[in-house]
Order: sequence, then C-alpha cells, then structure tokens
Amino acid sequence: MFITLLGHYKHLNNTRLLFPQLHVLFCVTLRGKNTSFSSMKRGKSRASKDDGKGQGESYNISVTVIEARQLVGLNMDPVVCVEIGDEKKYTSMKESTNCPYYNEYFVFDFHLPPDVIFDKILKLSVSSLLKPSKIGTMVGTFKMDVGNVYSQPDHQFYHKWAVLCDPDDITAGCKGYIKCDIAVVAKGDNIKTPHKANETDEDDIEGNLLLPEGVPAERQWARFYVKIYRAEGLPKMNTSIMANVKKAFIGENKDLVDPYVQVQFAGQKGKTSIQKSCYEPIWNEQIIFTEQFPPLCKRMKIQIRDSDKVNDVAIGTHFIDLRKISNDGDKGFLPTLGPAWVNMYGSTRSYTLMDEYQDLNEGLGEGVSFRARLLISLAVEILDTSSPEVMSSTEVQVEGVPNISENEEFFLFGAFLEATMIDRKIGDKPINFEVTIGNYGSEVDDTPTKPKTKKSKKGDGDDEESELIQGSSDEEAMDDGELVSISTTPPMKPVITDRNYFHLPYFERKPCIYIKSWWQDQRRRLYNANIIDNIADKLVSDKKFKLFICKITFLTVANKDQNQAGRTKLDRERLKSCMRELENMGQQAKTMRTQVKKKTVKDKFKQAQNFLQKLRFLADEPQHSVPDVYIWMISNGKRIAYARVPSKDILYSNVDEETGKDCGKVKTIFFKLPGKKGFGSAGWTVQAKTEMYLWLGLNRQRKDFLSGLPNGFEENKAVRGSGMQSSPPISLIYTMKQIFQLRVHMYQARSLFAADSTGLSDPFARVFFSTHSQVTEILNETLCPTWDQLLVFDNVELYGEASELRDDPPIIVIEIYDQDTVGKADFMGRTFAKPITKMSDEHYGPPRFPPQLEYYQVYRGNCTAGEMLAAFELLQIGPGGKADLPPIDGPTDMDRGPILPVPIGIRPVLSKYRIEVLFWGLRDLKRVNLAQVDRPRVDIECAGKGIQSALIQNYKKNPNFNTLVKWFEVDLPENELLHPPLNIRVVDCRAFGRYTLVGSHAVTSLRKFIYRPTDKTVNNWSTMGEYSQALINISQLCPAAKARISTPDDEKDGKGKKKRKKGGEDVEEEELDESMLDWWSKYFASIETLMEVRALHKFHCFNEKDLSTSEQVYNRELENEFYHFEDWLHTFNLYRGKSGDDDEQNASDEDRLIGKFKGSLCMYKVPMSDEMSREMGIDSNMGLFQNIPHNDPINVLVRIYVIRATDLHPADINGKADPYIAIKLGKSEIKDKENYISKQLNPVFGKSFDVEATFPMDSTLTVSIYDWDLVGTDDLIGETKIDLENRYYSKHRAICGIASNYAIHGYNVWRDPMKPTQILAKLCKDNKLDSPQYGPGGRVKVANRVYTGPTEIEDENEIYESEHLALAVLNHWEDFPRVGCKLVPEHVETRPLLNPDKPGIEQGRIEMWVDMFPKDMPAPGPALDISPRKPKKFELRVIIWNTDEVVLEDDDIFTGEKSSDIFVRGWLKGQQEDKQDTDVHYHSLTGEGNFNWRFIYPFDYLMAEEKIVISKKESMFSWDETEYKIPARLNIQVWDADHFSADDFLGAIELDLNRFPRGAKTAKQCTIDMVLNEQDMPMVNIFKQKRIKGWWPFIGKVEAELHLMTSEEAEKSPVGEGRNEPEPLEKPNRPDTTFLWFISPLKAIRYLICNNYKWLIIKIVVVLLLLAMLGLFIYSMPGYMVKKLLGA
Repeated sequence: MFITLLGHYKHLNNTRLLFPQLHVLFCVTLRGKNTSFSSMKRGKSRASKDDGKGQGESYNISVTVIEARQLVGLNMDPVVCVEIGDEKKYTSMKESTNCPYYNEYFVFDFHLPPDVIFDKILKLSVSSLLKPSKIGTMVGTFKMDVGNVYSQPDHQFYHKWAVLCDPDDITAGCKGYIKCDIAVVAKGDNIKTPHKANETDEDDIEGNLLLPEGVPAERQWARFYVKIYRAEGLPKMNTSIMANVKKAFIGENKDLVDPYVQVQFAGQKGKTSIQKSCYEPIWNEQIIFTEQFPPLCKRMKIQIRDSDKVNDVAIGTHFIDLRKISNDGDKGFLPTLGPAWVNMYGSTRSYTLMDEYQDLNEGLGEGVSFRARLLISLAVEILDTSSPEVMSSTEVQVEGVPNISENEEFFLFGAFLEATMIDRKIGDKPINFEVTIGNYGSEVDDTPTKPKTKKSKKGDGDDEESELIQGSSDEEAMDDGELVSISTTPPMKPVITDRNYFHLPYFERKPCIYIKSWWQDQRRRLYNANIIDNIADKLVSDKKFKLFICKITFLTVANKDQNQAGRTKLDRERLKSCMRELENMGQQAKTMRTQVKKKTVKDKFKQAQNFLQKLRFLADEPQHSVPDVYIWMISNGKRIAYARVPSKDILYSNVDEETGKDCGKVKTIFFKLPGKKGFGSAGWTVQAKTEMYLWLGLNRQRKDFLSGLPNGFEENKAVRGSGMQSSPPISLIYTMKQIFQLRVHMYQARSLFAADSTGLSDPFARVFFSTHSQVTEILNETLCPTWDQLLVFDNVELYGEASELRDDPPIIVIEIYDQDTVGKADFMGRTFAKPITKMSDEHYGPPRFPPQLEYYQVYRGNCTAGEMLAAFELLQIGPGGKADLPPIDGPTDMDRGPILPVPIGIRPVLSKYRIEVLFWGLRDLKRVNLAQVDRPRVDIECAGKGIQSALIQNYKKNPNFNTLVKWFEVDLPENELLHPPLNIRVVDCRAFGRYTLVGSHAVTSLRKFIYRPTDKTVNNWSTMGEYSQALINISQLCPAAKARISTPDDEKDGKGKKKRKKGGEDVEEEELDESMLDWWSKYFASIETLMEVRALHKFHCFNEKDLSTSEQVYNRELENEFYHFEDWLHTFNLYRGKSGDDDEQNASDEDRLIGKFKGSLCMYKVPMSDEMSREMGIDSNMGLFQNIPHNDPINVLVRIYVIRATDLHPADINGKADPYIAIKLGKSEIKDKENYISKQLNPVFGKSFDVEATFPMDSTLTVSIYDWDLVGTDDLIGETKIDLENRYYSKHRAICGIASNYAIHGYNVWRDPMKPTQILAKLCKDNKLDSPQYGPGGRVKVANRVYTGPTEIEDENEIYESEHLALAVLNHWEDFPRVGCKLVPEHVETRPLLNPDKPGIEQGRIEMWVDMFPKDMPAPGPALDISPRKPKKFELRVIIWNTDEVVLEDDDIFTGEKSSDIFVRGWLKGQQEDKQDTDVHYHSLTGEGNFNWRFIYPFDYLMAEEKIVISKKESMFSWDETEYKIPARLNIQVWDADHFSADDFLGAIELDLNRFPRGAKTAKQCTIDMVLNEQDMPMVNIFKQKRIKGWWPFIGKVEAELHLMTSEEAEKSPVGEGRNEPEPLEKPNRPDTTFLWFISPLKAIRYLICNNYKWLIIKIVVVLLLLAMLGLFIYSMPGYMVKKLLGA
C-alpha cells in the first residue's frame, strides 16, 4: 500500500489513459490530493497545513452597494454602512426616499491568516435620519462571515439582494433589501466579473437573494443556548507580576488565575462570570444568542480567558463548526452539542512572563500543548416570532449540572525504536523525550491523583465533582502500589550522523514510556471516526473494495452500545446521519462503477474526490473525548521540538475497523518547531525523526499492548519486588536483527528551487536511512540535475523479523541541498520514499525487480519545489554474504571513478532524438550587475548535449537572431515521461572573453514539442461543406439583440413613427435616430444589456436583414482564449536570483524575471521518416520550421481602443479615484492626463490612441490607469502588459479582428486595410492551398469545400458579393483540417489591472482591444468613434390633477373633525435639490385634493444604459464636478402642510420611468395591487409611450399625467410651471371648505357656523321664537282674559 501511494506520479500519467475504471479513480484521488504517506506522511501533511495557519495572507474584499428597496420607514434619509471587523465605511446620504440608489464601491485590504479573515463578520446596515428630528435610527442589518463569500463560485456574490432585519425587534420581519456585489480576492485569485445581466431579472428580489446555495429565503429567528458548566486542567499560570512577588515573599499558595469563558458568534459576544483564584472553575451558566437560522456564520469561538487588571489573556480557544453539529437535509437536525468536553490546545504549560506562543492560545496555529478542557453544551430553539414573550438579547443565565459518564482508567504505552535526523543546532547536550496525554505525564504540573470516589453507574451530579482532572506528572504512585507511570525517556547524548544531523544510539535497547490517565469513556466517538477514516483509506488504496460493505460494517459496529452513559443527542443524530450518507454513497458508487467510460472519466474522478472529502468531513468528531498525545524533545531541560498524535489514531479496539490506523504499529514521526518558529526557513529543517510505537486503550485491555511491535525483543521491567509480572517494560532489548543492503538509484531531478543569485543552484542530494547517510555528487549551475548515480548502503542493521520488514520497511528521507563555496549548504527541498524489499530467499526478477524509476514530489515548506526521479531497493544479506546479492550492471562506457551509475536494468532505455531549436530573439532584458546586456547569446542544453545560438551583435539595435534554426542530437529515454528537462540559458558576452549569466529557464516537459506526423485520415477533403447561410454570428451571445447595418439609405428607411395596437390603445413609438445605433449599440448588444435594441427587435421596427451581428466580448485576456498566441512562437521567461518561499512565491517570480527568450523547439526520433524528409525538403536549413516569416524589424501602426475600466481600487481618501489612461510602447509614451474622469471607480473612457512601433524593439504594450492628484505625483492604480509581437505573428491573425459581416460605412465599417477576399487569398497561399474560386449565384470554393449563401449588396453594386462570401469562409477557417485555426474575431477583451506594490491582487479591470497595421500595407482608415455617448436632453412634464383617499392627519380645533392640508411634492431621483411642490389644498375632509399643477423636470439621459446623468460638485471644496449615473425614477410624495410645526409625510410612490404599471382610468379601479403585483400588470415605458395619464396608488391615490419631450420639442412648445403662462392650467374647482382660518376669519366663521351649527342655530331660533311667543302669550293672557270677562 505504501509503495502504490508513493508512486503517485507514474500512476497519474498512465492510469487515466489505460484503466478508466472506478477503482483507479479512487486510487488516484488521494494521490493527487495528498502525496504524503499514511501516518508519517500524514503527520507531515498536517504540519504543512497547520504551519500556515498563523501566517498572514493578503486579502482584498470589495463591496459595491448598488441600491436599496422597500426600506421600512417614512420620509427617511438612508445611509448604508459597510462594516468588516472593526473597519467601517459609509455611503452618501440620500434624501427623502425609501428606495435610494448609491452604486458606490468600497475596498477593504487585510493581511491576516485565512482562519481569521474568514471568521470576520461582514455587516451591512441601513440607518436613517428621520425628519424633522434629524436623529439617526437603525433600519435593519444583514450579517455574513467572509468565509461564506469566499466559498462561493468565483469567491463572489454578484447583483444579489441582502435581506435587512432588526436584531432588536425580531417580530418586525423584513426591513428592506440592499442590492450589492461582494467579492473576496486572495493573492493570485482572478475575479470573473459577469457582464451586467438583464435588469428586469435582477428586479426579482426573491429569486436573487444574497444567500449561499441551500439556505432558505425565509430564515427564522432562533436562540442559541451555549451552556458553560466547568473547566479542568488549567495550567499553573499567572499573568500578574505582583502575584508572583506575593507568593515568593508571603508563601501564599493561592490559585493565581481568574478564569471566565467568552463566546463570540455572528458579531455578538457573551461572557460568563469570573471565578476568582480558581484552577478548576465551576460556572453552570448559559449564554443566549438570538440570530437568524440558519446563520450565515460558520463558526462559534469559545475562549477561556484569565481576567487581569491590565489585560485579559486567553488560556485556550476552541472553535465550533456549526456544519459539523447539524444537518440541513430532509432528515437533518438542528445544531446540538454535548454536554461534552472540548479540549483546548495552545502554548506550553510552563508559565513565562512573556509567552512567545500566546498566539496559539488565541487559536492561531496548531497548539503545542494541552491547555485545558471545558464542559459545554449547545442547543438551538427556533422562535415563534408571533409570541409576545419573544425577546432578542445576549444574556447569561444560571444553568443546572448535567449528567456525565464516569471516568475510566486509560493506559498509554510508547516505545522509541529509533531517533535520528536530530538537528545539529541543538548541540551535543543530553536529549530525552517527554510524552503527555492531557496534563498526565507533564513535568510542569503537580503529581496527579486517582479519582477519589468510586463512580456510580448512574453518574449523579454530586459524583461529578470527583471526576475532575487532577494535575499530572511523569511519576505517579498508585494506591495499590501496582504501577508507576513513566512519561520520559532517559537522557542520552546524541551521536554524529553527518554534518547536519545527530542520532541517538539506541541500538538494541529501545526506551519505553507508559502513562495511566482517567477520562470519561467516550471511545465510541473515536471508534466511529476511525471506521469512516478506514472507509476513506480503503477508498483510496483497495481497488476491489465496495463502499456499501463498509456501510454494513458501520451499522453493525456502531450500534453495539446504544445505552452507553453520557451519550448525547449529537451522538445519536450523527450516527443516523453517517449511516444515511454512507448508504447514499454506496448506491452512487455502485452506479458509478457501471457508468465509467472514457468520456466520463474526469466527471467520475471528481465524484470520487467528493466522496473522499465527504468521508473526511464525517470522520471529524466535533465532541472531543481523550485529548491528543504530545511528544516533546527536550535538550538539557529545554523544550526544543514537538509532535502531535491524535488520540483516535492510536486508540485500541477489539474490532479491527474501530482501531486507530496507527495503533500498535511502528510509525515515523517528524518533530517540528513550535509556534512561529516553525514558519519560513526555520520550519523546513527536520528537528528529529523517530520510529515510534504507540498504543492507547483502557487499562483493562492492555494485555496485548506489545503485540504490534517487531518481534525478537525481551522486556526490561523496573524491578519493584515480586508480583510485578504484569507491569509494562521500561525498555525493550532486541536480540533479533537483520542485515540489509540499500541501493538508492538517483537518476535525476527537475524544476528545483533556485538557491543562488544567478537563478540556478548547485544541487546535491543527501539520503537518510535509519542511522546511515550518503550524498550524491554536486552538479553545478542547474535546476534539473541528472545525477545518474547509485548509492549503496552496506550493512544496514534493522531490528525485527524479516517478514515484517519486507511488508513494512522503514522510510527513506531524501533532502536536496545547494552547495555554496562559502558557508553551509542551503536546504532546497525534501521528499520521502519506501524501498522495495527483497528477502535473501526471494528471486531477484520480475514483476517486483528490478525496481522502476518513479517521480517523487519534492517539498519545501508548504510549497512544491520540484520532482525527483529515483528507485529504491532494500536487499537482505543472507548467510552467503554479499556474494548472493544481484550484481550491479552499470554502463561500461562511463568512467566516473568511484561514482557508480544507475544499473542497466533500472536506467531508462534510450533512443536518439534530434532537437531543432528556433532562435527568434530576446526581449525585455534587464541590467545584470548594473551593466546593460549588449551582446547576448542563448545556450540550449539537454541531457549533456547542447547548442549555442548566433551572437546578437547589438541588443539595443536589433534583439533578434540572424540565424533562425539550429539542431543537435541527443540520447533520450523512450518513455516520454522520463525525458530530462531542457535548459535555456542566456549569457552576455563581454570584453576580454568574459561571460556573464543573464538568466535561465528550464523546460520541464518536452512532450508538447515532440513532432507527431499528422493523421492521414483527416486529410481527406473530399467532403463538401454546404452552408445555406454564409453570415453566421460568431459571438453567439445574443442573437436577438443585434446592431444595425450602416448604409445611409437604411438609416433613412428605418426612421419614422410607428403605431401599434395594444389593449385597445394607440401607442406612439419613439422616433429612431442615429444616437440609438452606434458602436455602443453593438457593444451593449454583445453583453446583453441594450434594452432599446431588444425592444426594436421585439416590435419588428427593423427587418431581420437590417440587423448586424454583435462582437465578441471576452471576460478575460485575449491571449488566454488563443493559447497565449504560442501556435509556433513560444515565449520562455528567463529568471535570475533566488526563488521566494511559501506565499511569496508568485511575487518573487515576478521580481526574478529578467527577460524573455522567444523561439520554439521541435524534437523527433532519428533517422527521420520519409514523410518528414519530404516536409523538410523545401528548405532544409529551416528543418520542420517551414513557412515562418522573417524576423527583420518591421514598422507597425498600433491602435489601442480603451473602452472603460471597472471596479478600480480607490486611490483617494474619499474612497474614489480620478483615473486617466497612460500608454507606453517602447520609447513612445502617452499620458491622457488632461482628460481624467473625476471621482469615478468605473470610468467610461471611450478613447483610441495611435502609436507607431518597430518590432521587435517595441513589442510590449503597457496600458496603465493612473489617479490624478492636484498636488504631488499621480498614483498608479494598475497596469496591464500585452505582448504585441506574438499577436502579430500568430496564425490566429490577431492584428485586426474579423468582423461578422462586411460594411463600408458607419460604426460597423470594415477596419482592416485588407479586404476579406485579400485575407482569404493570402491564407490560402501561405498554407499551400489553391486560390479561392468565386462562382455565380453566391458560391465560393476553397480546398474542395463549397460555401453558398445569400449575399448582401450595398449601393446596388455587386462587387461586394465576393467579400461577404470570403468573410463567411474566414469565419469558419477553423473547420479546415491541418491548416485551419480559429481566427480572432472582432472583439473586446477584459484585462486585469495589477500594481507591482500589491502583487497578485487585481486593482480593477479594463476593457479594450488593439489593432495593428503594418506600415508597408495600405494605410488603415480613421479610428472608430467609440467616444462615450453624450446624454440626450429631455424634459419631463408631470401634471398633478387630483388626489383621493389621502390619509387625514389633522384634527379640527373646534369640531374635532379629521382633515388634511394636502400638497404634492415631486422630483427625479438624484435631483432632490430640484424638488417642486404644488399649492396646498386646505382642509380636505375626504382625502380628495384638486391641484391642476405642472412640474417640469429637465434632465440628461443615456438611452442605452437607461440612466439619468447628473454632473455636480460633491461639496463646496470639490475641485470639479463628479458625474453620476442614476436610474430614471420619478418620486411623488403627498404631504400634510402645517404652519406651526413640521409638515407631516402622508405617502409616496416611486415610478421607474422605464418600467412602471399603467395608471388606472378611474380612482375606483386604482388599487394597491397595482404596486404589489407588478408582474401581473401591464407595464409602460415613458421613453416609448411619451405620454400617459392615470391614477396610481400609494397610501391614497394620485391622478397624474406624464409627458416626455426632447429638449428641442420642449423649446418649440414651452409651458409654465404650476399654473403659470405659457399654456396655463385651469384653476382647480375646489370645495368652499378649502381655506385657511387665520387668513379668512369671516369665511371661517361662516363655514364653522354654516357647516357645523346651522341646524342647531335654526333649532335655537325656532325654540327662542316659540319661547318668545309663549312668553308673550303668558304675559298678555291675563289682560286679555280680564278684557274678555269684563267685556272691554
């Protein structure tokens, strides 16, 4: 198994072609993923990964806040805050809107370790200034960790809507949406910015939410309960100096630590109480977080901290990954954990005043010691937000004590069989090893004690107090006196191995350690993890293994002890989840085995890799059990280096599948430096290498703990009296040993690290095996040494039985060094191998012997540093001695003294090859040793043979070679995989015969340069290609959205007004003019954003034949689409100087680049075949490089078109930049400084520049974007470099893109000075094809292929018929066999902008293209006009007729009636300063308002982009105006006027002038559904319809009329604002009640009396009259009666 893992390179290259079976895919999976070996190598790979944890990397986080919608609130002035960690940036404030548009870009730069940056919270929050109070209030927030963004495709979210919510009011629901782009760019990442899609699609907010895949759109609120019970095993530390002084003088033995627990999650933080002076604190508290579920933050951080008056210090840190404690599937479960212990690791347990490893306690990097363990649990509760009791807060509550299982006695045994490769820097002081598990075995801690009370099976809470971990030490007296733990080996003085390393002379006496410790018995968790790991390992190694069998094993084993005490909910749920996942994988694996075919190999390979990743993820147990084992190497009492062994890997079980993969086995363990000491070059050196045997299990299981050791030993036990037979040994004495001879066949290496300032190295290899070491010879000045050397290690003594050594021999370590004349050799890299072992009684022959050469990956720190080709065999020396060994048969023609070559049976079989070299020229050579390169020469070397180019006499005048092709013959291996690299070196020939190395390049793989004769079957051209349509759209981007043909006649025909019927209403179409159809029309059509052209196509304003095809817009550099234009001319970068290390690799490569060699290679076996001889027959001097152009200097006109730049990095303090273009080509330099664009990060340049150049002297074009500064020098934002020479000479014809059709006028004019017929004729001539034959009826014949098609005849002249036909052939040139290739189409390329000061991180992107025209050809026409479109002036006239059902806000002073004093306010978005108000309709009692008021809004508008263009100064201090592009939206608000207080806001509506619902004809038909269900309503575009009238809803209704006119039309028919002249509107017929009481008091009194008290007054008058009459009656009645009685 080991050897198959080791030979990964060979299998990777061969098996894909020969064995496309599933098991091979499985085998390759791990080899490709991880080239280290089982345990030893796993240790190495873990070290590599962890070493990088604490190292900072450069990250660039860009956030574009585009707009917000549906913000909850009235009349707000919203501001968006973007917060990442502690950094905050704000957008500008937008006035009086709930739908602000920002389009502002922010960039955050960080240099942090990946884990730290990915845990940072990205927070978007909207706050508002509420009028009139001007008090800022939070509207809502959105949170996500940076890691979620980085895990997205292309590391970005593009045009997504973030849902805002208020964490302080979780019952409130959604508070609005923010549309934004978020991208996280690490060094070397390329962000693929999608071109803008259809905006109507993005308006579907629910379908474009800013959420990772799989997260539901409706996220619920949840409470996360983190329960903190207690901690144990805290180190004996103190961070207070005074406490140590106090202890020293007073002798007070008080605990000197004040621990508390801090939990951080989703930007929130909670703490427990502080337990004063306590090493074993008990909290029993819970911290509650309220957060949306599922949360967009992956990890929860839990820290034990020591409270201090000056500065709190972390004792240990643990991260809970929520993905590992939950399952989001259909049968999944909410996050849950424990109650369970979590182990914390960090710095060493010994206290020092300045802890150099404190970062490890913060969770940065791999911990080097056990720090503490914490008993916690986590639960999640989904909240019912409708419940009134729901609160949101971070709070701490007291919690009860959980039920935890009892402690069990564990036994750890270890034996050190070998300790070698001890770094000589450590010195010759005595060395010993210390092994600890938890804090048992630690020399620093006090003596541990056995748990005091016997645990009951029930595990009561009271008994838990006795389960605390006590201190520990290397010796521990047991109550029964039966066992003493020994955790350290006896000190021993090291012995010299070679000039770099020591070893410890263990020989036959192997020291042992053993430790007893007490832990809760949670082995089941580790067993399950081991089962899944076992499945994953077999998935990699065992070809015939079937996954579903493992699933059955898992079921049977894992369900054994269902009733185990301490079993948590997570244990049960994980078991179910793992079984489901394994069952699914088993079914998929079965299906996959039957579906593997040659075409699907790659897909199945990826699927197998996904299986492996999923299994490794399932195997990672989130609930800890037994802590990991640490092994420290101690020299003279000082801790030097450590190794960490996961406890699950050495855990014993009676069931093989549950046993750890390293339990009871001898494994190689490498020691490394702790903390930051292990970073960089210091960490590359192996501190020590041990062969170690480890066994961990329950004390009662330890009867077989020695069974896995190599046989042939005797136990040496500590004599402590009788009855100690069962005690473990303190050392092993081996009586059985085997003698071997190791043969190391070192053939060659390639792509090694450049360790010298020349860019080369003087490499030699040092081979270590057991305590033996040998070196190869030193080869000077090469990165690809061919040692061809056999190293023989005689009399190697190995202990154990022969059969065991055959199956599992020790590993071989090979280190490669660079020899320096002064000082010690520099380390270049390391690799590992296992030899093929032959026993003395075995036959030396196939299939195992002789061993085959294989490639081994060389590592230097975290980076690969080349490959080594070698073979290894270990031969047992039998009773007959060395005479029985197979003889060494080396080549007889070599005389290398004592150096033995690789034997004939192992060295590759050679054949004679001829290598032809095309010497074209040298480019961009920098100074060497402060002197310019003047007379350079190129030396080519391969396998000891080589050739030199002609000398360039004057590099400045002409850097090309005058002799183009030379060749040499060399013996190379038949197996192409074993071909040695080819070395290219450039030397400068200076005076007095001196030669200076300029730079070098190693071609590691020659396969692509091997000449392979063309297949004759593909040359059968008799097939006729018939094309019914000759004009084919190359881009295939948007066949519907096409630009127009460019003849003046067509433009006239296309004009005119059209009407169409829709919904029974006449709709007047806009007049089509030239401003709609220009080069930008074609550009926007290509990127699918040109709405106007789509509309024209949809409404059939043009015929199909009047539409031109779009151009190709590439989302990356043009050369990446065409193989870097290296179809025959290759560019080889020349390097000089030392290579960089680790994350600086890319940057240093850029710094080491000293120039370029242009040329090519061609190799083939000799003697040549007849066919090749015929091909070379034309010009034998040129070999196989026939038909290449001459390399004499040539004058070229270079025309650069720069369209725009996007996402530029801000260069000014205000977060913007003032960009302008700078062009440099040779000595020509253009700086367009006068035309800088103010305060823009997405500037549209639309410029072209003409530069004359001479190839080859001026071959690199640099296009830079600078930031203009008023004071000081301008800053470089970014630049891009283009190799024009390769484009010019490429067969893809990149000098001028081939258009999709031929036009002679307008924006789509043919740009190339050569017409299509001339280009086609030249291509046919160059490729030895017959000239094209044009026939009648639109037919052309080229190379037996006939193209037909309708021709487009312009100006009624048939001379262009052949041009269209020739162009159709050119657009299909790649279809021609042998000679055909895709010609570069008319295009726009997108190039990243890079800044040398910020290597590897994009500073923006630039869209451009380059045309090149030879000066000896006809002059090209004038440059295309791609200047930015000038916005068109429009005037929008809005008449507010009426309102209805407006909210009644005021109460009448006298009557208490509801009323409102209504007025309407309107403005266009972005022009708030141009607000216009109607007059006031006073005292509206019904919500009805009558206005007849006209608003007039002049504005500038870009039709293609559908944006209003506003130019204004940002502030009074701004130097010049800034241009803004804002969506065309009309805001209409209704207000209640108040004279003695601020006006009250009643409602608003915002209409997108490009797409808004048609107004209702009557107020009754106007409902709120018109806004809520926009998708079901007929939509109108004011730019198409021009005029529309209707009712629109808000909190009420408004009747308005919108009339759009061009500025010319508006001048012809002017109107007045409001109801003014000209064309005044009638005064509204308002009710009599419409007045203001203090302006018309009599009218008010009359209204008050008449309206409200009329009937009351009438009644009173009537009653008074009646009373008066009654009074008069009573008054006059007596007299009247007297008169009547008296008869008077």
